[in-house]
Amino acid sequence: MKIDVIIPVFYPKQRFLDLIGMLEKQSLPVNRIILMNTEKKGFAALCDEETFLQKHPQVRLFHLSQDSFDHGATRNAGVSESDADIFVCMTQDALPADENLIQALTDAVMQPGAAAAYARQLAEADCNPVEGYTRRFNYGTEPVLKGKEDIPRLGIKTFFCSNVCAAYRREVFDTLGGFVNHTIFNEDMIYASKAVNHGWKIAYAPDAQVVHSHNYTAWQQFTRNFDLGVSHAQFPEVFAAVPAEGEGMRLVADTAKYLLRHHPLLLWRLFVHSAAKLIGYRLGKMYEKLPAKMVRVCSMQKHYWK
Repeated sequence: MKIDVIIPVFYPKQRFLDLIGMLEKQSLPVNRIILMNTEKKGFAALCDEETFLQKHPQVRLFHLSQDSFDHGATRNAGVSESDADIFVCMTQDALPADENLIQALTDAVMQPGAAAAYARQLAEADCNPVEGYTRRFNYGTEPVLKGKEDIPRLGIKTFFCSNVCAAYRREVFDTLGGFVNHTIFNEDMIYASKAVNHGWKIAYAPDAQVVHSHNYTAWQQFTRNFDLGVSHAQFPEVFAAVPAEGEGMRLVADTAKYLLRHHPLLLWRLFVHSAAKLIGYRLGKMYEKLPAKMVRVCSMQKHYWK
């Protein structure tokens, strides 16, 4: 069985080289590492391309312009360069926690009926307590296999899947038409919803672990959630029947209880950031009614609007 890894890359740093090194040490070997690099000069700023490819013979490197990048289409282009039975999508800042990542993801996605499996995301050592608790809230320790029958119980979390690190069965992926080709965000959840509604399941593999978190400012949270709202508005057939705000409120309430016990002085941060997320999300959902200039200011993915 062949397993390829597909990684969109944009102005990579040293951490990206650490990621490549960890992928080369996996207990279940990776066949190819397919890099979809946006802006050739960004890659050249980190390392010499020829030397890099000689050092890492499993790597296939493809360059594209920033204007042509799209969360769905760029990953689809990477998949088209793979002939593997299973492919794993990752981001350049997700670092495997150990050498068992690929094996654990493969075991999860090969469960009967599974179309995709996503990894557990662990907080960085310097992660702030609010973000750290969010990681624990969203990524528990128990494995899950979610299907259509779970929608009444789990709501939008039924479709949760993250291309920070997720494995896909290629045969199912091709049958379902792959990722949506033009989206600002959420290509992973849009695909997951399609898989679930076609009778497939989404697996959560807590034994597959990557270190990945962000210490976003309130403004960054606002812009990220603005894009989330845009995505939900653009795909009402996916998100309208399973509103996201209830799950968000539950996260805020649980995080507040945690902070009261352990970090009470950080409650202000939770409320400010939660307000930024909510306002950004609601503005994003009504983006079509906003001036074009305002939309670009509010969006994290500014190149999307060109």
